[in-house]
Amino acid sequence: MTSTPRRRGADRTEAIMRTTVELGQEIGYPKLSIEAIAARAGVGKHTIYRRWSSKGALLLDSLLSLDEPELDFSYTDDVLADLREQAHAAVELLARPPVGPLVQALIAEAQHDPQVAAELKERFINPMAGKLVKRLRTAQEQGHLSPDFDLDLAMSICSGPLYFQFLIIQEPITREYVNDFFGALFTGMSPRPAARGKAVRQDR
Repeated sequence: MTSTPRRRGADRTEAIMRTTVELGQEIGYPKLSIEAIAARAGVGKHTIYRRWSSKGALLLDSLLSLDEPELDFSYTDDVLADLREQAHAAVELLARPPVGPLVQALIAEAQHDPQVAAELKERFINPMAGKLVKRLRTAQEQGHLSPDFDLDLAMSICSGPLYFQFLIIQEPITREYVNDFFGALFTGMSPRPAARGKAVRQDR
């Protein structure tokens, strides 16, 4: 039975994205080129350019096509444990080749490619941030977080140190680091005990 043009197109797209990840792991993103990907995948480079405008756009699609966990949050009675669990899963994913180095390269590429930056934000950063804010909002509604804590700010605070460790100083993110970081963070985000009694006014 012969395959349909649509099926052949899907197979070709899958082969191109798989080749992008494989070559990126083998030679590194700086040496990766559309020409090299086309040659390895057995297609013309114009076939790639018809679908992707740049190497960065192709890498983004290729990484998002990987069969990796969704990094969703659990919803138990312990929000701190749920955040730590999700962060541990994310750290393990980034430590597993070829994901970590290629994600670092993609974020670097987004700094000078506005289209890649916009797609990365729309397709990965915003959805992940939304999941985190939703989990924090549930905890806040249940009284596990301070009711006056800004959740968008909390999301930035939760994410910032992990990205700093991963992207800026590029040091391993250990389970101990994740546990200590969230423990320190929740000291400030937890509900404050209500003041006991009334303040005594001192007349002078």
